[in-house]
Amino acid sequence: MSVALQAQSPKMISLDDAIQLSLQHNHALQAARTTIQQSESAETTANLRPNPNLTVDWEYLPFFTPSQWTLDYLHDSSEADLGISYLIERGKKRQHRLQAAKDVTAQTRSQVTDNERMLTFNTASLFVNVEVAESTLELAQQDLKSFKQTVELGELRFKSGAISEDDYLKIKLQLLQFETDLQQAQLARVQALSDLRQLLGYESVPSDYDIAGLFEYQPINGNLEDFELKALQSRPDFRAAQQGVVVANSQYQLQRSIGKQDVTVAATYSHVNSINTMTLLASVPLPIFDRNQGEIAKARFGITQAQEQAKESNGQVFTDVHDAFENLRTNDRIVQLYRSGYLDVAQKDRDISEYAYKRGATSLIDFLDAERSYRATQLAYRQALGSYLLAVEQLREAVGVRTLP
Repeated sequence: MSVALQAQSPKMISLDDAIQLSLQHNHALQAARTTIQQSESAETTANLRPNPNLTVDWEYLPFFTPSQWTLDYLHDSSEADLGISYLIERGKKRQHRLQAAKDVTAQTRSQVTDNERMLTFNTASLFVNVEVAESTLELAQQDLKSFKQTVELGELRFKSGAISEDDYLKIKLQLLQFETDLQQAQLARVQALSDLRQLLGYESVPSDYDIAGLFEYQPINGNLEDFELKALQSRPDFRAAQQGVVVANSQYQLQRSIGKQDVTVAATYSHVNSINTMTLLASVPLPIFDRNQGEIAKARFGITQAQEQAKESNGQVFTDVHDAFENLRTNDRIVQLYRSGYLDVAQKDRDISEYAYKRGATSLIDFLDAERSYRATQLAYRQALGSYLLAVEQLREAVGVRTLP
């Protein structure tokens, strides 16, 4: 990466920034977009008319008798021909070729738009993974800092004789778990940022970039029927399937036009034995055997295939929206369970146990158990919140729009 590009690359990116960067710099998507340009180039080819053919010949030249190379011989005894021929396409072949190419281009655009939809979902999902990793890292840092204070207190109590050496060693040994959790959380964050960077376009952000997201609950309203209707209007893959029927019909019309026999016309000027003549010619194949029957039948079956694929796509839209909606509702209920009081209960239980242990009013086992319960609850909530935010992104992908009610 150049120094100039590094200077321009953002170090803190939001979810919207990440999506825009991926749409602008993701190399797989850039490669897919070239298929539109390739299809447009095919339109140019489809609209071209046949080239005329030019024929020139000079016959009866005296190559083996050099003495006869005279103007009189060439004028009176040789033959020269100059002709031009042109293929006249019948059945509006060129128009049908062009229309078929345009229909393919329209379908290709929808397919590329669907690639953008999937890339947006993948980017948002990896962004949420980074949020979960950073929130887990923050929790691990807080837990380690808090438990180090507990270890220090345990050391003081051990030295003063308030607890046994065995209890102190148990507290100190527990510190290993907190330090291990911190190392694993740091690794998860680094890997999540690296995976996200690959989708953004590796050179679009510096190596030390970070995200600026709000890792919090975002309520989503709306009913299943509204989401399904919106998906039918917005999903580019469904639109591409419908356009596939149009492509199949245009291919059928093209094959029928190819079955029409073309006419070749030609005009030839000849100089023969001092005589100048003109020959006019028209030729057309006799459609006795080959009338393009096979390709016409194949194209007809292609229409049926495209229609069935469109119906399959229609059902897939409903399935995707239904699954995403139910996934969102389930994860929403799980998050609400934590937010309804369980997080506060875990926090309060830990605080009470810590307060009581510091004053010798509870056992070490009870305190460590409350510590583990608090940590497990906090970690499970972050994972549940991450699953909920991923479910939101899945619903957005299924509906085909970023803005949900």
